[in-house]
Amino acid sequence: MRTVDLILRKRGGEELSVDEIQYLINGYTTGEIPDYQMSAFLMATYFTGMTDRELSSFTDVMMASGEVLSLGDVPGVKVDKHSTGGVGDKTSLICAPIAAAAGVVVPMISGRSLGHTGGTLDKLESIPGFRTDLTLDQFRAQLSQLGLAFMGQSEEIAPADKRLYVLRDVTGTVESISLIASSIMSKKMAEGLDALVLDVKVGDGAFMKKQVDARRLAAAMVGVGRRLDKRVQALITDMHQPLGYAVGNALEVMEVSQTLQKAGPADLTRLSLELSARMIHLGKVTSTLDEARKVAEDKLMDGSAYRKFKQVVEAQGGNPQSLDRFELLPNATGMREILSPRAGFVSAIKAEDIGRASAMMGAGRSRKEDVIDPAVGVILEVKAGEKVESGSVLCRLYYTSEENLDEAADLVEDAFRISGARPEERELILEVVS
Repeated sequence: MRTVDLILRKRGGEELSVDEIQYLINGYTTGEIPDYQMSAFLMATYFTGMTDRELSSFTDVMMASGEVLSLGDVPGVKVDKHSTGGVGDKTSLICAPIAAAAGVVVPMISGRSLGHTGGTLDKLESIPGFRTDLTLDQFRAQLSQLGLAFMGQSEEIAPADKRLYVLRDVTGTVESISLIASSIMSKKMAEGLDALVLDVKVGDGAFMKKQVDARRLAAAMVGVGRRLDKRVQALITDMHQPLGYAVGNALEVMEVSQTLQKAGPADLTRLSLELSARMIHLGKVTSTLDEARKVAEDKLMDGSAYRKFKQVVEAQGGNPQSLDRFELLPNATGMREILSPRAGFVSAIKAEDIGRASAMMGAGRSRKEDVIDPAVGVILEVKAGEKVESGSVLCRLYYTSEENLDEAADLVEDAFRISGARPEERELILEVVS
């Protein structure tokens, strides 16, 4: 078997066998296949895509390149939730405790921010003392005790995907739907899950800009899960403006606390409840989705989800008091207001520019080794569709250093579009793929 022959066949749109895919991935993981040949294969895949069988095989082989977690000794149905990335998307910190409070076991293995999108681990680590570097034994023990644990991806889980992702990042092949689907699903299926809920973002602040592409990605991931005998559902949700009002790590934790105490933004609350309900339903707590929606709302309203989150924070070394006393969280030293240049209606808020500005101030990373400033970010004062007066506050920038502040402020100011007519209301949940 020669690598160049497989590259040529893939370039020609032919379907590769399981053995051929295994040869490619294992060869690259061990170093026998060099970067330049795997780069050529990735580019060929970018242009020709994968068949369903290839995608399942690719996912299987990457999953098998490392350890597949065994959670059989943890009682209960294991359900995770994954988002493809957005701006102000802190739903994992809300729907996970809601689902866990309802009796679902939630093994939440999360990622960090890169580019304009936030990362669940960075948000959690803005809570003083919170540890995400759990060992697998600690992870299992906490799942057994509390039904919810957060940790980062260990070196043992899908190591082939880690190597391939770095290569994709520098070869212009990140946006391949087949490669995205196999990357996400190889990691998630290695968690030992029974079911998975996917939140596929689409719009200005998402990686998928068009709904047709988001639908293709959702269908690909749901198909992989089905062929691996897992229950998977995907929501396609709008990301043309930030979700909620807060963008930035500690700022988003504050909004999570408010939401779990029934005082959160309407869009964030609604989406979190729907994601929670689908986790609860797939976790076999209820027989119907409508019953699961009622359970999710009850767990939010009676405070049990908030108590669950505080228990998990304390169990992982964090200070649960910081969720009630925000002065205990990292706080910015400076604030700048962005004012509306004219009266009218907010017709759009470009989510990607808000995310980029927040990252520019230190809330995100342009490189994996960049250090996060947990205190900084942006808080919106208005959302799309609202009426504003000339000189009224559109949002506030919170910073600890004036480096890049002017550039970030210009970016945020340009992100807001003010028009004379109220825009049509956009749907938050666009489609369900199952």
